[in-house]
Amino acid sequence: MASAHPSTSEVKPAILAEVDPVDIPRPALVDNNRSFTWITDKICGIVEEKTPTWWWVCFVISCATASFTIFGLVYLVATGTGVWGLANPANWGWAIVNFVFWIGIGHAGTLISAILCLLRQKWRTSINRAAEAMTIFAVVCAAIFPVFHVGRVWMAWFLFPIPNANAIWPNFRSALLWDVFAVSTYGTVSVLFWYVGLIPDLASVRDRAKNKIRQILYGIFAMGWRGSNRQWSNYEMCYLILAGLSTPLVLSVHTIVSFDFAISLLPGWHTTIFPPYFVAGAIFSGFGMVLTLMLPLRAIYGLDDLITQYHIDCMTKIILATGTMVGYAYGMEFFIAAYGANDFEIFAFVNRAFGNFAWAYWIMISCNVISPQLFWFKKVRENTALVWIITIFVNIGMWFERFVIAVTTLTRDFLPSSWGYYSPTIIDIFTYVGTFGVFSVLFLLFIRFLPLMAMAEIKAVTPQADAHHH
Repeated sequence: MASAHPSTSEVKPAILAEVDPVDIPRPALVDNNRSFTWITDKICGIVEEKTPTWWWVCFVISCATASFTIFGLVYLVATGTGVWGLANPANWGWAIVNFVFWIGIGHAGTLISAILCLLRQKWRTSINRAAEAMTIFAVVCAAIFPVFHVGRVWMAWFLFPIPNANAIWPNFRSALLWDVFAVSTYGTVSVLFWYVGLIPDLASVRDRAKNKIRQILYGIFAMGWRGSNRQWSNYEMCYLILAGLSTPLVLSVHTIVSFDFAISLLPGWHTTIFPPYFVAGAIFSGFGMVLTLMLPLRAIYGLDDLITQYHIDCMTKIILATGTMVGYAYGMEFFIAAYGANDFEIFAFVNRAFGNFAWAYWIMISCNVISPQLFWFKKVRENTALVWIITIFVNIGMWFERFVIAVTTLTRDFLPSSWGYYSPTIIDIFTYVGTFGVFSVLFLLFIRFLPLMAMAEIKAVTPQADAHHH
């Protein structure tokens, strides 16, 4: 017997008629209805134009800054790790802080590309290429520190599980060894992911190249890409598999980096909140860095139609969300210490906030917890200069977070007689400042010789591509 109620299939069209999806306008991901040709010309134009003066100025400054790191490392190897500010009880100083800082910055690239790709977030298309490049360059900067922290660099190969006659086996229970595996895997997958995405665009540059050398070089790296149907379907499959592989890496790498601290028995470190808290912090600082880099490029190259206000909104909202998570973690640490009623644990946190490194703690709180809260306001999100300044604060705050975690805990040992104060030496400062030079040199070379954005992917999200599909 037929029921009196209409079936669901009868109800659906009626509901759909009331809320027509066309009525809710989606923000355009490419403004001003730009054509495919315009997109190609705009992005290839950056690579093809004569090298601008500002690029040379920045490049020379970056090279000069990078030489600080080279000088610092040469001096370190020649003299020994005593030239760093390390001393009992603070045997971990800036090196480990900078390592965690750079690895964190590398996180947004893989996150934007992999996780947002799997979640079908189309707004990632304008920023994913630069963010992936940033990931690789940040990993390069990060890798410098653990290698030189070994002290005797020529012994660094002991970190790899190489069976040898002396039976010197690495300690597989050491979190520092897990770091080697995690970071090297992360670096490899990131490079593959970035390169696979580049192939169709390298072919576009190859086909437009005017001189023979460019044609040959871009041709080699484009690996004979012709854009046939079969190539596209293989490419998309490969890209999806790599996105699937990189997604767990985003979570695992910073989780393992946090184990460096969490598996120790020191108060303030020995907590289970570290892995999620480090991952949120990494995404937070990574997105901050993406905006720090992309906003000036957007202004210089006039890319407002490709990196729209909607893109900036999405990224600032992610910074706001992850910044709030980090703030929650800070509060939670105090709560857990108080709730656990362990005197050493309570002291560690009170000392963090009010001890002799209190200045670093409050810089961290104001940069990481307070400054992102401004992104609740639309007016702030629409003011690009202000957004840019806040993202710089975010990165400063995240460096201080790592500093606070590593240094304040170590300088206050269980024995008051061995308490100390940590201050970096000039070599510490040189080596760290220089890594920004290394990063900038690599990034400047990237924007000079490779397409800054994924043209094929941007074209897929333009209004005319949608019209074509429908």
